[in-house]
Amino acid sequence: MIGYLKGQIIEVTTEVALLEAAGVGYELTCSANTLAFLQDQMGQVAVVWVHTHVREDALQLFGFLDKAEKQLFLSLLKVNGVGPKSAINILSGTTYQELFSMIESEDVRGLSKLPKVGKKTAEQMILTLKGKLVVAEPVAPAKTKPARSTHKELASALINLGFRAQDVDRVVTQIPAETDLDSGLRTALSALTSL
Repeated sequence: MIGYLKGQIIEVTTEVALLEAAGVGYELTCSANTLAFLQDQMGQVAVVWVHTHVREDALQLFGFLDKAEKQLFLSLLKVNGVGPKSAINILSGTTYQELFSMIESEDVRGLSKLPKVGKKTAEQMILTLKGKLVVAEPVAPAKTKPARSTHKELASALINLGFRAQDVDRVVTQIPAETDLDSGLRTALSALTSL
């Protein structure tokens, strides 16, 4: 079983990242947040945590920025009606802390707004995961970059994820200047997917 891969990021598309490790190119299906980070690291060496999903007709690798995201993905797979692709869509639509909060507060409405999650699945998520998720240790905040630089990086990441430049410009200019890249990306993705 592959626990993680360390290698050069060769390509990032709207759904997968191609990482070369020991001369082999591994195609990893990732959340939008992970893809945006890897896009920013294009050509560099990165460590990506991996889950191998085996079916009768396919073998698929899922990639994660850190152990916390991987653990949350595995927890979501325990929910009746949530498969690997659905779990990745859920991870793309929120943060660990927001998902934890919605599950613990039994916020069916909030969960139902996540990609590919209906009321029944939201109720199943609460039933299966409430009281069983542990909030990940907070990551030390990165030094704030100048707003212009953050907006430029944000626009570049979103365009590389396949969004139209004019839509990206419209959304990015509405994001407050002091917003960090991670928060800005989540806000922009939410706005763009609802267009």
